[in-house]
Amino acid sequence: MPEDSDIGAGKPAPAGLGRRVGAVAGAMTLVLSGVVACGTESGAVCGVIVDSTSYADPATSRNDVTSKLPAFTRGCDWIGFAAVTGSSESSTCRQDPVPIAATPAENPNDNPVVEERVREHRISQVLPRAVQLFDCPTEGEGSDVLGALRYLAKQLTAQRRPDMPHQIVVFSDLINNRGDLDVNRLDLTEDARRQKIQQLREARLLPDMTGYTVTVHGFLRGRTASPDRFPQLEAFWREAFEAAGAGTVDLL
Repeated sequence: MPEDSDIGAGKPAPAGLGRRVGAVAGAMTLVLSGVVACGTESGAVCGVIVDSTSYADPATSRNDVTSKLPAFTRGCDWIGFAAVTGSSESSTCRQDPVPIAATPAENPNDNPVVEERVREHRISQVLPRAVQLFDCPTEGEGSDVLGALRYLAKQLTAQRRPDMPHQIVVFSDLINNRGDLDVNRLDLTEDARRQKIQQLREARLLPDMTGYTVTVHGFLRGRTASPDRFPQLEAFWREAFEAAGAGTVDLL
């Protein structure tokens, strides 16, 4: 104990002690900062929908994908794809999912440098696959938005992890005009909206999006209906996503 009392009394520390303490503190700082900087914490189970119908024509729509999707992807550990076509669920226009996080076989020692290297490589694959969905072949008339949501939700359900967030980004105007939903002819009064959503739910046409965060870019971009219907269409889609179980919904 004399050494401790001598140091506490202001006497010089033993040679090298200050350097050793500083080195240990520095190493701890590097370890802690490395965990945060390398982004090895679990991300989200994600999905992206790209509308290949009339929404795809303006350059603004493609710019939305190229400017907004990369940042979204960085928060993901896995990402699936779906295209809005005239028949989205049976479409031949597909892209394989991208497992962004490194697998145990790829990174058996949980090395943050390896994890970051794998992530960067996989993230670089996401945007090209999404952009290709803009050029899907025409499959009938109109836009089957609900079909694309169902197809994507099935992929995410197969990957569902209760401990991870689930996020979907949709690049579409949400002008569904195929099958049991034609928003251009829909009665959008409050009671009629409620009844239509109930019908869709009972027919199992709403996807299971329980707890999902949904962000839509380009909502009603190609709108041609009366401006009086815009707020009602927004209300309809918010209520439909809510009925499907979605948590947060942004229509941008």
